[in-house]
Amino acid sequence: MLLEVKDLVVAYGKISALHGVSLTVDQGEVVTLVGANGAGKTTLLKTLSGLRRVSGGSVVFDGTEIVDMSGHKRVRLGISQAPEGRGIFPGMTVGENLSMGAYSRGKPDPDDLDRVFTLFPRLAERRNQAGGTLSGGEQQMLAIGRALMARPRLLLLDEPSMGLAPQIIQLIFRIIKEINEQGTTILLVEQNAVQALTVAHRAYVMETGNIVKTGTGAELLGDASIIEAYLGG
Repeated sequence: MLLEVKDLVVAYGKISALHGVSLTVDQGEVVTLVGANGAGKTTLLKTLSGLRRVSGGSVVFDGTEIVDMSGHKRVRLGISQAPEGRGIFPGMTVGENLSMGAYSRGKPDPDDLDRVFTLFPRLAERRNQAGGTLSGGEQQMLAIGRALMARPRLLLLDEPSMGLAPQIIQLIFRIIKEINEQGTTILLVEQNAVQALTVAHRAYVMETGNIVKTGTGAELLGDASIIEAYLGG
């Protein structure tokens, strides 16, 4: 087991955002979190990245308890995130953005850059272009590519399809599947439930800070209640 989250509680002031969440991610899996806005999915990813303080519970990554570990140490341990909203540096070039993703390793490895440019040829074409001038789809590619520069063992992806055209969404998900097939474990938060469950080995459904259902991607795609709630009936 690569990641084990047990009875995780996270609060914003007096308001509890996660109410004892438990889940696991095995090496080599794509695990998807499905749920409506406000369910706690992004809070969970931010907590795993070290960006939210934990009120209770445990987070164990490859046998190491990380609940009190700083974010940069988690990156060095092998956890990297492409955040909701992409969070690229608009004034930096594509190449400079990718170099920032490798900060925990000292300097960019040419092999890592080659991997990113092979996955995303469009980034290679725009290597010297400012990140802020890229299209939404290109910025999402850059956010994922930057996260990959840290050579993560666990890649956290938060809403990678947000605001993108259907054909770009299909491209992004094909690449997500390819990244996983290359050996990177992925925990995916995504409102496009069809795409997310199609690539998922397993999935969890979140509602108001709780896990309410789990199963394989195929099982949840065939679940009438999930179809009605998240796939438009």
